[in-house]
Amino acid sequence: MAFDLSLVGKLGAPSVLAYTWKDVVLYALGVGAKRDELDYLYEGNGPKVLPSFAVVPKFPPLLDLLSRSGGNLANVVYGGERVVVHAPIASHGVLTTTAGIRGFYDMKRLAQVVVDSRSVDAAGVLVAESTSTILFRGEGGFGGSPPPREPPLFEKPRDCAPAFSIEEATLPEQAFVYRLSGDFNPLHVDPAFARAVGFERGPILHGLCTFGFMVRHVAKALCGGDATGVRSFEAQFRRPVWPGDTLVTEGWKIGSDGVALQVKVKERDEVVIAGAWAKLAL
Repeated sequence: MAFDLSLVGKLGAPSVLAYTWKDVVLYALGVGAKRDELDYLYEGNGPKVLPSFAVVPKFPPLLDLLSRSGGNLANVVYGGERVVVHAPIASHGVLTTTAGIRGFYDMKRLAQVVVDSRSVDAAGVLVAESTSTILFRGEGGFGGSPPPREPPLFEKPRDCAPAFSIEEATLPEQAFVYRLSGDFNPLHVDPAFARAVGFERGPILHGLCTFGFMVRHVAKALCGGDATGVRSFEAQFRRPVWPGDTLVTEGWKIGSDGVALQVKVKERDEVVIAGAWAKLAL
């Protein structure tokens, strides 16, 4: 089936998410929060909301657009994500999210679809904007333009030791927890499905789960654990992560408010997130 290029530039229907403190706590658990991060896990302390929770309300409108794109959803993997948080995310409330396809791009073997979204609260205040880069494996070669090259906002310096390194193991059951925040792709939990689409080792961890681990690690290393100090962030997903892998997030301070990032899997000494960065509140 050919991609429906007529979708470019058109907004999908708004999606409304009414959420409670239980949803933000479940998300925090899904991206690895532990009992020493009580502010994110206990309603008596708010709870505080990880800024990467901004990816949760945009998932339904994103999936709607992908389902209408003409691509095979069985071939979908995440290529990258950028989030800009404009206002603190409340511990409960209503977020309305709209999304639109920026473009379809041809990467020879892969097709890339870029989707922009924005979420507003019940008062109409802009809370977050995000850009998702979605890859359709095996569906390139449709004659489209290659994706534009966009250098990261903060680039990892060469031959320079990181300012911090945080190591944390994921759980073998990590994907089962993370998926309860809305991404039900069977690639992450169903061994037969994973093998059928080329992952012989079994289900892979959600890229956005690794993304959430990265944001938590930045908050721990540079913000005293207060993730509200992380205002925008981006990652490019380069290699799969399997539940149970140990993630190592490394960061290099750039100027007063920037940090270049990468995430490796310790067991394979393999970079799984590259071209990543975060911008901090001054």
